[in-house]
Amino acid sequence: MKLSVVTERGEDDGGVAHGARLLAFVDAVQGCDDDAIERERAALRSVVSPEAFVDVCALVASFNVVDRVADATGIPLDPMLYAMSGDIREELHLARFRSAGNTPGAR
Repeated sequence: MKLSVVTERGEDDGGVAHGARLLAFVDAVQGCDDDAIERERAALRSVVSPEAFVDVCALVASFNVVDRVADATGIPLDPMLYAMSGDIREELHLARFRSAGNTPGAR
């Protein structure tokens, strides 16, 4: 999987089946355009099974809530995960987000 597909949008699936469609769905549900949500929901459902669609929705919801709880409470990244995730954090430019300040040495 190419992580750059998340930050440098294009038609690329990023090495994941239906990756572009999945990213479009995530973008829609993170936004506030009801028409876009409905359009992307229908588009995603046309290429994945009903079970996979439920899994995608559950995963998006889980990451959304866990991330918000961590940011709201200021939970720092634990030292082991911080050490292991350096390449990914750098590739995605995660230090640009205010919540990165919750982890000492993250900026």
